[in-house]
Amino acid sequence: MKVAIVHDYLNEFGGAERVVLAMSAIWPDAPIYTSFYKKGSPAWERFKDKDVRVSWVHYIPFFATFLHSPLRFLAPLIWNSWDFSAYDVVITSSGWYVTKGIRKGPKTVEICYCHTPPRWLYGYKTSIEFQKYWPVRVYAAIVGHFMRMYDFWAAQRVNYFIANSQNVQARIEKFYRRESTVIYPPVSLDVRGLSLELSKKSNVQNLKSNNYFLVISRIVGGKGLDLAVEAALRLGLKLKIAGRPAGYYTEYKKLAKRAGGKVEFLGYVSDEELVRLHQGAKAFLALATDEDFGMTVVEAQACGTPVIAYKGGGYLETVIDGKTGMFFDEPNVDALVNTLKQFDSKKWNHALIAKHAQKFSKTRFQKEIQEFVEKHLK
Repeated sequence: MKVAIVHDYLNEFGGAERVVLAMSAIWPDAPIYTSFYKKGSPAWERFKDKDVRVSWVHYIPFFATFLHSPLRFLAPLIWNSWDFSAYDVVITSSGWYVTKGIRKGPKTVEICYCHTPPRWLYGYKTSIEFQKYWPVRVYAAIVGHFMRMYDFWAAQRVNYFIANSQNVQARIEKFYRRESTVIYPPVSLDVRGLSLELSKKSNVQNLKSNNYFLVISRIVGGKGLDLAVEAALRLGLKLKIAGRPAGYYTEYKKLAKRAGGKVEFLGYVSDEELVRLHQGAKAFLALATDEDFGMTVVEAQACGTPVIAYKGGGYLETVIDGKTGMFFDEPNVDALVNTLKQFDSKKWNHALIAKHAQKFSKTRFQKEIQEFVEKHLK
């Protein structure tokens, strides 16, 4: 069976990239096609030993840094520049750059693992809210109209859809009128080349909670980071935020100014450090209002750490209220503050929390993906 994997682009290393890496482990000989691959980025370090094949836009100066967002209308030209007819199956990892509906032969099967229909096309909050500038609103309205038409057309060319959550499954049905199968993404952390398969290497029985709350996220808009900072300042809580600024960095500047040195911004940290941070935190804060799935939430639980999450999106599928975490109902500071006041770090069964996270393991993901592919190639 000749397999190819297609992914939006390789720059940051987040949940979508962990999915691609896990699929690549199933089919190690499968090349990974992507629009561009930024050298020296977090993704570069994880994929540098893989057979990564870039498109022609990779060679355009500044495309990876600044131009890929304003020139997103090039997506149809990017993905149609390759012919995948020689492959038996092509697995497309789709979330932002359309990345599906590839050019293929009559015997090639395309399976799309959909992280979400592009949020910017369908009115969901995105990391960079440029809509406040009227020229950008006009530009986005024009480009968005034609890109939605292309996105729908591309979705009809997919043979089979896999959704990363029930939340995304509903979006696929709503926007594409297509059925899909839910296979939750793999949640594991790599520590010194070894896979921290959920709680197996985390000593949940001997957890010693420190006095800080934790957020792990790219520092961009749409993640609720402003709520975390404001609540921490109001209650005098110790807050750590791990993750690097992305996009045009305006969110980081605003948050740092508001925090006034009272919030610890850790920047990009290794997987080993992520484990230590999770295990030492009182609770993990998950504050996006409509998260597609929320892999960091499961990573926190895998380390035995309870979660305080907004009651919506993919969090509803990963957090058990009262057992592995707490929900707050309204996406505002007052609701978060009230929940933080009620939080009791002594009430949680850390081993039970870690056990719950095992349903999202890497082993389970790889088994389900492999079985899905084999079933639909018969």
